[in-house]
Amino acid sequence: MKGDKRHSDVNHGTKSGVSDKLVFLSEPHVGLWKQESIQIMAKRIAFLASETPVAQTARAALIGRYDDCPPEEADVIVALGGDGFMLQALHATQNLKAPVYGMNRGTVGFLMNEYAETDLLNRLSIAEEEVINPLSMRATTSAGKVHEALAINEVSMLRQGPQAAKLRIWIDDRLRMDELVCDGALLSTPAGSTAYNYSAHGPILPIGSDVLALTAIAPFRPRRWRGALVRQRSVVRFEVMQPEKRPVMADADSRSVRDVVSVEIHSEPSVSHRILFDPGHGLEERLIREQFV
Repeated sequence: MKGDKRHSDVNHGTKSGVSDKLVFLSEPHVGLWKQESIQIMAKRIAFLASETPVAQTARAALIGRYDDCPPEEADVIVALGGDGFMLQALHATQNLKAPVYGMNRGTVGFLMNEYAETDLLNRLSIAEEEVINPLSMRATTSAGKVHEALAINEVSMLRQGPQAAKLRIWIDDRLRMDELVCDGALLSTPAGSTAYNYSAHGPILPIGSDVLALTAIAPFRPRRWRGALVRQRSVVRFEVMQPEKRPVMADADSRSVRDVVSVEIHSEPSVSHRILFDPGHGLEERLIREQFV
């Protein structure tokens, strides 16, 4: 029968596309046909989880319900953990075509959706996609070694020892601050502006805004300087003054480089991270909501 063929096609993984036909939701406990005119997410799912017991337990339960496949073969990747693990998953899968849908099995879950074992296929089929570009960091150490890394949230300059750091700040090859005495400074994306940047009294940036937040961390001189907004296409360069006496480390989404003497940062448009959110709970709504907590 025609209906039987549709049922078989869906259960064995129809290709994603726009459909206005009857779709069978292949949850074990769901057995109803419904009309849909949305982009249907294919059913090949890769489940990734942090090492915590609660995340591993969730992964086992979801695999038992929906099966699993390697990330390279997946149409969608489901990440289970907190925001830290979500960042790891995004970096690890940045060369894959599949978007990432996070479910919170950690502590902080700003980038995550609520966890539930049931109705996952339907949630994936109606999820809204956000595309964000990371920052590119190029850090040079006192030994002359160059380290490169990408950061979805922010790139931070942090003092390594008991003495304050002394930084010189250039923007687009123009000296903007001759000396900043501080515990550190950071450059944040809009997506990362509610993380370390916000804790350091930096501004929350709307998703889609063409700016980055340059924020001082515990500034001593100029004492009242709290940072600046720079264009997303700008190149920001930090120079470390007196690096032997005042050593500084650079950090890109928890990947650290010690004893840096200069760090150059810019937005990287060639890399795009696709993140899925439940309708009405995307990054833009979360950023607005965070400002009224």
